[in-house]
Amino acid sequence: MVGSALLRRLQKEGYKNFILSTSAELDLRDQGAVRSFFKKEKPDYVFLAAARVGGINANNTYRAEFIYDNLMIESNIIHYSFENSVKKLLFLGSSCIYPKLAPQPLKEEYLLTGPLEYTNEPYAIAKITGIKLCDAYRSQYGCNFISAMPTNLYGPNDNYDLNKSHVLPALLRKFHEAKQNGEKQVTVWGSGTPHREFLHVDDLADACYFLMQHYNEGGLVNIGIGQDVSIKALAETIQRIVGFKGDIVFDTSKPDGTPRKLMDVSKLNSLGWKATITLEEGLEKVYEDYSMTASTA
Repeated sequence: MVGSALLRRLQKEGYKNFILSTSAELDLRDQGAVRSFFKKEKPDYVFLAAARVGGINANNTYRAEFIYDNLMIESNIIHYSFENSVKKLLFLGSSCIYPKLAPQPLKEEYLLTGPLEYTNEPYAIAKITGIKLCDAYRSQYGCNFISAMPTNLYGPNDNYDLNKSHVLPALLRKFHEAKQNGEKQVTVWGSGTPHREFLHVDDLADACYFLMQHYNEGGLVNIGIGQDVSIKALAETIQRIVGFKGDIVFDTSKPDGTPRKLMDVSKLNSLGWKATITLEEGLEKVYEDYSMTASTA
């Protein structure tokens, strides 16, 4: 999802000289394969968006894979970017790097000030390590490696696998299938009370392009829209957009995760960038695309 959005954004600006490999063609966890790739291709700029990702269920179930795969991916790419004199690298993390009970909205300086949310701790630790890797290579070798932390993302090419997806695409699929099958209710994990922020992936790509042009500092920058919504309100909005007429049931036996995750985006806004796609606008477009794809699948 993120990689394809970055590609669309760069193509819009007229860039053509891309080095693209699928995960089947290049296993980024394989140190030897990544070493050979960088030695052969010699990229000038790297957008490090590759990661093993998923929602609460996937994060909590595949804990070893989430920490191992992400540590290997970022370690290999960051190190061989240094070895091959990459001019600039942008590492993308996640809002889950922040402590579970950090003050809201989440400021960049709250990193490592408290315990993490248990269900996604392995993924968060891997992403925090990525930030520190970028800072260490900057400090020791002078590499222009920067880190950006997006909030929850959605958009074209999202993952709709109910066992591995994030909350927004999972809800879109659930409500769509319930409508198609004439079901009377949709069950949503948790209490519906946690608040989450959602950023359209095209806005993320635009922010990344902006940072690659204008930001050259250590540490990290939050990327978000600066507004959040409860899971209950999100479910109700998706219900309305999909046109599902049944009831919403909240399964409180399932985990809620972090109570609230809202990014403080004042740092990015002060640099001159703001999100432009509202949640309502983004959801309508995403559902339009998803329903067309689902109907032809």
